[in-house]
Parts: sequence; structure tokens; C-alpha cells
Amino acid sequence: MGVKIVETSLRDGHQSLFATRMTTEEVVSVAKEIDDAGYHALEVWGGATFDACLRFLNEDPWERLRAIKKVCKKTKLQMLFRGQNILGYRHYSDDVVDMFVKKSIENGIDIIRVFDALNDIRNLKQAVISTKKYGGSCQIALSYTTSPIHTIDYYVNLAQEIEKLGADSLCIKDMAGVLLPTDAYKLVSALKKNTNLPIELHSHCTGGICELTYAEAIRAGVDIIDCCLSPLSNGTAQPSTQAFNTCYKGTKYDPKLNPVALNAASDKLGKIRDKYLANGLLNPKSLCINPNILTYQVPGGMLSNLMKQLQDQGQIDKLDEVCKEIPNVRKDLGYPPLVTPLSQMVGTQAVLNVLTGERYKMVPKEINDYLHGKYGKAPAEITLDPAIVKKIVGDDEVITCRPADLLEPEFESLKEKYKGLAKSDEDVLSLALFEKVAAEYLEKKYSKAEVSEEECDEVEEFNVILGGN
Repeated sequence: MGVKIVETSLRDGHQSLFATRMTTEEVVSVAKEIDDAGYHALEVWGGATFDACLRFLNEDPWERLRAIKKVCKKTKLQMLFRGQNILGYRHYSDDVVDMFVKKSIENGIDIIRVFDALNDIRNLKQAVISTKKYGGSCQIALSYTTSPIHTIDYYVNLAQEIEKLGADSLCIKDMAGVLLPTDAYKLVSALKKNTNLPIELHSHCTGGICELTYAEAIRAGVDIIDCCLSPLSNGTAQPSTQAFNTCYKGTKYDPKLNPVALNAASDKLGKIRDKYLANGLLNPKSLCINPNILTYQVPGGMLSNLMKQLQDQGQIDKLDEVCKEIPNVRKDLGYPPLVTPLSQMVGTQAVLNVLTGERYKMVPKEINDYLHGKYGKAPAEITLDPAIVKKIVGDDEVITCRPADLLEPEFESLKEKYKGLAKSDEDVLSLALFEKVAAEYLEKKYSKAEVSEEECDEVEEFNVILGGN
């Protein structure tokens, strides 16, 4: 049986290249061709798509999911889920996690890829329980990074814990594209030897080595690879789907995707990509290879957002300096893998350190919470200057239990709070994750709906008067 491919262009492709700005209309316009190609699954939701829909696109993310499901009848839909963070940037109570999983599956998701930014197994437990309870397939991801403690043995032990937790499959989530080809072969070989789970590899082309890494992983027996249709591939995104489909044609690894459907989808995606190049949201730098990333370990989505953040402040010339500061901040904080929300937190702290000219002069609330243990256990000892830690943490108690154990149920209280605004459980979940942004969006959405209903009533009345139909 050949290697299977998960198509990422409708989620991670545009998240990595142009900050998740593809509209629902654009996503749906290419979904039929992608559905016809014969993929193992389509990654279409989760990650930053939810936030971007509400915050920047004036769209309902739940409506996007339903629209995709309506078109995609042949292929399983997959999402990325941040464990106890769900799709947000803090830990949410277990009842919110449970309800979000339930509604994700009800609205069309088949496979939920769950990860924790710190690889803290405790932060995955509720999402796994809920996914299995509601009939979804649960894939748990290892957040891959390199450091003195992130060894092959570390990942094998983690994978064995994940298997015991009840995962249906395992993903090596190399969000920064730093997994070297030789290491990929060793890691996949070790995981295949020590677990019985199907293994998927997710990486990025930022450092210029991803195709080689995938090839070595395939040689070692990886079952599934994440790829992206050519218009949105490479750069900070995933390798080209067509390249791997062609490269392994006729071999025992043949993915056997339909090239006619792939080309039809690529034609449409090419026009969409050109639009974002023209309007400036797709920075040409995102399409370039940067081998320094192998040192900086900056994920594709993080890099595109960093560039936009610095560009908006007229400080894009500081990008290299910020990238050099990121490994220092990461070491200070106990080598957290650079994946959401830790990537944004470490990146923001690095930006502040560079722009203020003084390290840790300004510390975001999220870093404060991290040092209080609110995100879970740091992978290694925190080496940040104890005086700075003392200044941030003070005499507060640092959390050592599973952070969500300290959270009271939230869903019903939010439902009551917004009973005049939320018209569905999905609306309540949007408010749970991005309260202020979602409230503003829902107010606009439903006020427009009311205006439209009034206009329809006026038209009906007008037609009755004139004898119209």
C-alpha cells in the first residue's frame, strides 16, 4: 500500500504563507476538485482559521466547516486542535473542550489532530476522551523540536504514553521544518519499532530540506505525509502534493492521487495565490527558503505573522535580529516547542526584547501565565534570570497540577451571559474562545439578518399590494 497524503492547502498552506486569509468562498471554490483527488484526508479547519474568520474576514468559522462538508462527500475532513487550548490561547475548562469536540464532529470533522505546545500529556487527555466519545478519529501529535532534552528516546517514550492514552494515530508535528533527513529516518524507524500506531509526518519547507526529510521518512515506513497543492506549497508551507504524487508513481509508495483533479484544483488555487501576492498579504519572503530557520526554529505561520507584525510597525528591517533572539528566549523558558500558542508568546517576547532594547523590560500576560505554570510543565528547567522570574511571579504559587483541574465549568455560564446574542451552542463556543471578537462579529451578523428579514417582509407586503408573486 502506498504512502497516504493529507492535503493542507485549505488550512496550513494559507496559514503559513499569508496569515490564514483565504475566505470561505475561496476555500469552497476549490473544495470539489480537491475532494475528487483521492486524498487520505483534507486538513480544512482548526489552527488559526477560527480566529481569522471572526477577527479579519467577518465570517462564521462554523459556517465555513458546514460549507466544506456539503461539498466534500468523498474525503475525510481533518482539523488541528490545541488540546486544552482548543483553538484559543489559554486553557479552557473541560466542559468547553468536550462541547467543542462534539460540535466539531457534528458539523463535519472526521479526524481531530490534538497536540499540546509543551507535550504535556495531561493537557491532551480531555480532548482525546471527547473525540472518542463522539465517534471521531483521534490523532495525537508530538510537537517536534530540538534541544538538549528532545532526544529520540524522549519522543519514543512520549509516543508510548500517547498510545496508552487511546490515540488512533500518531503525528510527528515538525511545525518549524527543522527535522533533518537523517533524524527523520531514525525517529520514524524508532517509532515504528516501539508503537503500533499509524504515523504521519507534518513539516514545512522553510529551511529547504523538507522534501529530503519526507523521502527519508517514507523510506523508514511513515504511513502518511502532509502536502500542499503546488500554488500554496514550499516556502513556509508544506511540500508539493504533485511532486510527491509524481515522484513515487509506479513504486510501492505510490500515493495514487488523481492528477487531473490535482491540476484542476491547482489552476484555481494559482489565481487565489496571485490575488494575495498582488494585494501584499502574501509577502514574497514567505515563498523563499531560509536555512537559518534550522537554527532559529521559527514555524511558517509564526514567521509570516512576525513579518506582518514588524511590517505594520515599520520595523521589518529588525526581522533577522528578532529571529536571532527567539532561540535565546526559548532557552530562557525551558525549551518549549515553537507551536501555537507558545510560538506566538516566544515570538512576541523576542519582538519586545529587540524593539525596547532591553530584554524582558516588557513581559506579555501570556508569558506571565506561562511562568505561573498555567500552560503546563516546561520541558526543561527555566534558565531565565531568577531576578526577572521573581519580578514577574512575585510570591505567587506556581501551578504544578494539570492546569485545567483548577478551572470551573464555563459553558453554561457563558450561555446564560449571552442568551440574548448567541443563537446556537456553536455561537457560545465562539464566544468562549474569542469573547470580545466573537461578540462584535455576532452582533453584526444578526443585526444584518434582522435587516434582511425586515426587507423581505417589506417586499412581500409590496408584492401583495401589487398582486405580485
